[in-house]
Amino acid sequence: MKENNKNSKRSKGILGRYGLIVSILMLFSVMIIFSAGKIMFSSEGRKWREVGEEETVIRDRVILPKRGNIYTYDDKLLASTEPLYSIYMDFWADGMEKDTLTKYVGDLAIALSEKFPDRTASQYKNIIMNGWSLREKEEKQIRENKSKGIDERVPLRSRYVKILRNDVNYIDLKEIRTFPFWNQRSNRSGLIAEERNARKKPFGNLANRTVGSIYKDIEKGGASGLELKYDSLLRGVPGVKYRQKIQGKWMDVVEEPAKEGWDIVTTLDAEIQDIAERALNSKLVETEAESGTAIIMEVETGEIKGIVNLDRMSNGNYAEGNPNAFSYMNEPGSTFKTVTTMIALDDGVVTPTDSFYVGTGLFQYNKRWVRDHYWRRGQDRGYLTVTEGMELSSNIVMSKMVLKGYEDKPEKFVDGIDRIGLRKQLTWDVPLKGIEGTSSIRYPNDKTNYWSKTTLPWMSFGYETQIPPIYILMFYNAIANNGKMIKPFIAKQFVEGGKVVKEFQAEVVNSKICKESTLEEIQKMLVGVIENGTAKVVASDYFSIAGKTGTAQIASGGGYSDYYVSFAGYFPAEDPMYTIFVGLRKPKGVPSGGGMAGMVFKNIAEQTYLRKVRLTVEECKVDSTMQKVPVIKNGNWKNNKTVLTKLKLPVGDNIDDSEWVKIKLDSIKYQPEALALNSSIIPDVRGMGARDAVYLLEKSGLRVNLNGSGKVVSQSFNPGQRLVKGTTITVTLR
Repeated sequence: MKENNKNSKRSKGILGRYGLIVSILMLFSVMIIFSAGKIMFSSEGRKWREVGEEETVIRDRVILPKRGNIYTYDDKLLASTEPLYSIYMDFWADGMEKDTLTKYVGDLAIALSEKFPDRTASQYKNIIMNGWSLREKEEKQIRENKSKGIDERVPLRSRYVKILRNDVNYIDLKEIRTFPFWNQRSNRSGLIAEERNARKKPFGNLANRTVGSIYKDIEKGGASGLELKYDSLLRGVPGVKYRQKIQGKWMDVVEEPAKEGWDIVTTLDAEIQDIAERALNSKLVETEAESGTAIIMEVETGEIKGIVNLDRMSNGNYAEGNPNAFSYMNEPGSTFKTVTTMIALDDGVVTPTDSFYVGTGLFQYNKRWVRDHYWRRGQDRGYLTVTEGMELSSNIVMSKMVLKGYEDKPEKFVDGIDRIGLRKQLTWDVPLKGIEGTSSIRYPNDKTNYWSKTTLPWMSFGYETQIPPIYILMFYNAIANNGKMIKPFIAKQFVEGGKVVKEFQAEVVNSKICKESTLEEIQKMLVGVIENGTAKVVASDYFSIAGKTGTAQIASGGGYSDYYVSFAGYFPAEDPMYTIFVGLRKPKGVPSGGGMAGMVFKNIAEQTYLRKVRLTVEECKVDSTMQKVPVIKNGNWKNNKTVLTKLKLPVGDNIDDSEWVKIKLDSIKYQPEALALNSSIIPDVRGMGARDAVYLLEKSGLRVNLNGSGKVVSQSFNPGQRLVKGTTITVTLR
């Protein structure tokens, strides 16, 4: 019994003590919950949450969208977005240790100086160690504030210390992550790579003014050209992310993803664009002209295949500058005579065989002289027909023709210009300022643009008006296109996520610019300009051309000085493929629409034709009586031999059946010579095409930078030099 009482008392004592412990624990729990609630819902709670987030979360960081790409018609990249990375170090990274940093910082600095030599190894080392010293100062300040009870946050400037001056691409980023110390996890190395988007142009400055540019700060978007015109589509929609520290490592958490910009497919052909740029630049250098433009348009579709705008820079070289194709607000000169003749023929004022007296090339009207280009010679040419007036570009024939039909009713002549469609106000695919890209043709009752007593005859041969090249191109293309005038355009498709969301076709400006009979006569006259007139030098051995020269003085300070020469036409004349306009402003020497602008036209036309036209094997055969024979490029012998055999051209023996050869043409046959190749020396790729040259050089372990087109004329490292793999070799083609 006593034993039971003892056990009972012992149990009650244990339960009492247990109850006391539980009560104390519950009291502590209540106190903790109360304190937590107080912290959570009080101003003090807000303060600590802010501190915690500042240490572990960086909110509302913008995700820049990938800007849309710009392509040629056949999907070659003209402008694209390339990710670049700004390189920082976070010296507050949880796993970073001073001893490890000190041990490897020297090797890291050396690796950085070798890769990015804009700073020395000692400079890189100082930047990194100064970053660590800054962290130590911040730590010291935090401790002092804590010991003094100062509730003041210390800004952690050592959290993002920029190490590299310039941003790097992804390939470089992968490489620097292998450098000493930075080859650890980011919470130990502190390496931070901030991604941003940058614009890259794989074709360099090709069509640079038309493609346009963006601001240095890509967030500001397009600055010129297509980049500006379609900026709202290209730029995309930004996203939102926050940066959070998880297990000592900073990670990006995306709240709202960015939406990529739309791609734009243009009508441009990189090959034609390159041809046009080279042809125009060559003539500008030759004539020392101030600037020039060349536009190539596909006749049936209205697609601009090439558009070049070159200005002379301060260093004397030519580069893409102003949008000359739209901003040349000049008096067009004699290219406008085709407009005059078309209106007069259409209205029945004249026939092609009607004649006018031109005499020695001088004609006075209202005390103002009209002169033909030969007037100084004193030669009396008597009468010229309308056709001859066009072929020889006679100002007098044009003047007398419009005076005959419209002297008493000049508004009817301007109505004829309206009937063609040349006064319509059109919008273009590139952003322009003021009156750029519009035709300025006065009307007799226009009080803001005074119509003088001599306006009509001077307008007939291309003065008293301002018409940009793009309108002249559009007009001549309408002649080539059987009278249907369509607006030239550059933006062909808008593409979102690989799917075409909008496709463009040429806008019809005028379904018929004149009567069928008038069109036929004009087409004949334009061929006659090449065969019998001022543009004989433009004639080609490969196809027929139709076109018109233009030479006009430039209005300046109330008078005229310098010249603007141009040529507009199409080819082949009987079945037009392309229309081309070429204009040169202020060339030196004797101004000539045919000899200057016309020769650029011819160069572009022939190169385009030879590249775009596909001939049959029979058409390519060489007649035994021909003096000219094809030039065969050096390169892969198997491919060349196949071509030579198909064309039944005489081929010599290849003694050892080498894979790579040089080909020489003697008086009898094409003779291959084996090309000496050695894995330790630079190969000789001169005389090869781009494909063979690049293949052979890259196979040797070299990086290749190509300049130009055609066949290789030079290489930056001489054949036979010791080969260092990974070296970049520049190859020039012509």
